[in-house]
Amino acid sequence: MYRKGEAIKEVNVTALRNNLPAYLGMVEASEELLLTSRGKKIARLTPVADRRAEARETLALLRGKCRVGDVVSPLNDK
Repeated sequence: MYRKGEAIKEVNVTALRNNLPAYLGMVEASEELLLTSRGKKIARLTPVADRRAEARETLALLRGKCRVGDVVSPLNDK
C-alpha cells in the first residue's frame, strides 16, 4: 500500500486497458496506481485493506505497552 514518501505510479487508461493483468498484479502486491486520461488524474486504484493484517500490526505495536490485571477476582469496594 502507499506509504508516505513513495511515488504513486501513474498509468493512463489506454495502458491500463492493454496491460490489465499486469497492473492488477501490481495492485494485488499492495501497490497503488493513479489512473490518468489525457494527462488528467481521474482515479486511484488501491488494494483492498487486509483488516486482519492491520489488526496484527496494531497488536504488535501495543505488545508490551499494556498490562492485564486480575480480571477474575472480585473487587474490594471498601
